Amino acid sequence: MTEADSILVRTMEKAAVPLTGQPGDFDAIIEAARGKSLVMIGEATHGTREFYHTRAQITRRLVTELGFAGVAVEADWPDAYAINRHVWNLDPGLPAEAVMRTFERFPTWMWANTEVLDFVRWLAGFNAMPSRAEAGLRPVGFYGLDLYSMSSSAQAVITYLDKHDPPAAVRARERYACLDQYLDEPHLYGQSVEFGLSASCEQAITEQLQEMQTRAFRRLEGLGLVSDEQRFCAEQNARLVSNAEEYYRAMFRGRPNSWNVRDSHMFETLEALCGHLGHQLGEPAKVVVWAHNSHVGNAAATEMGARGELNIGQLAREKYGDDVLLIGFSTATGEVTAASDWDGPAERKQVRQPLPGSYEALFQAVARERFLLDLRGASPLTSQLAEARLQRAIGVIYRPQTERHSHYYYARLAEQFDFMLHYDRTHALQPLVSEPAPGEDVAETWPSGL
Repeated sequence: MTEADSILVRTMEKAAVPLTGQPGDFDAIIEAARGKSLVMIGEATHGTREFYHTRAQITRRLVTELGFAGVAVEADWPDAYAINRHVWNLDPGLPAEAVMRTFERFPTWMWANTEVLDFVRWLAGFNAMPSRAEAGLRPVGFYGLDLYSMSSSAQAVITYLDKHDPPAAVRARERYACLDQYLDEPHLYGQSVEFGLSASCEQAITEQLQEMQTRAFRRLEGLGLVSDEQRFCAEQNARLVSNAEEYYRAMFRGRPNSWNVRDSHMFETLEALCGHLGHQLGEPAKVVVWAHNSHVGNAAATEMGARGELNIGQLAREKYGDDVLLIGFSTATGEVTAASDWDGPAERKQVRQPLPGSYEALFQAVARERFLLDLRGASPLTSQLAEARLQRAIGVIYRPQTERHSHYYYARLAEQFDFMLHYDRTHALQPLVSEPAPGEDVAETWPSGL
């Protein structure tokens, strides 16, 4: 370790707030979130139990103490909306375990796991409290931000219109027919259009979204709370189909294009959700976001940004400034639930020792196993963290044999996050099912699966 690194470790030891497992561990984060509209909470892997558990703990406090109105996660909209119906207690008698089976597409363990199940049970119980019902409070919701569910979202639009506006359902079927042969393998649609083998469906799908947003629902103004939630769900499914169509075309123009379409969709979804919640609440809504560090940390402070990639953390920071709180996680060693290949089975893998000079290696050298760093404002810590260093990112695929290439990128930590939580040795997330089921929509985020 260099002398500069040794000095930085000593500075971190002075600044580190120990995480002891007590209720007050996250007081600094809760206080910092007071008055914020968005709190984005990351994860350094998609398969670490401590990250999910801590994120849920923080979110419970944001909901109960600060009145946050919704949780938006890096999951497909229709899958997450099944959870939303459950936490709204709209399907009485259906246990939470059964609802979690909605996550059928790889990687099932990312959301169908014991930690999310516990949170979903808690949120349903919180919403069902008699005191909330008596006060007429809106249930806290659970929503998806991602765009891989093109097939199920198109079907959801049609199903909704069949019930509420049959003539509009006929028009939707005609427009979405352009995608029929590709709905099981949407990546082939992008390939076919980009190579000039078939016509683009962009215009028809855009027309459907525009109709959903205007004429089709004009007569539905003044809906009750639940019906308005269902209307918004249908509109969001139409938005997803439109953006997914663009995403699968962008895939064949390279990663920056497809990555940016995906994160722009997630941010667009988040803004639409905030607007919807604010309309129902009659005041600006506060939302918690759960996604990977690579999505919620400010991409402008990373190697990703240098190669032209943006993310929802950067877009939120640029638009809302200090009204957004960005929280990251880190681990040095332990276990992680991940696959070796796309659509492969979930495995319990050993996390390798961090690379020398990386943030993870420096955190490991701190004389605390679990701690929190406050990265806001000017301080000796943030000054010493100004230099870009390697940071590890493990998605749904983990390949230790190519770890440097597959799982590290450079970042300036104090610009990337407001808080960093480090757990030196972590444990694998426990899936609710042992094997992932093949999905209908193939998500092209290989090899990192972020």
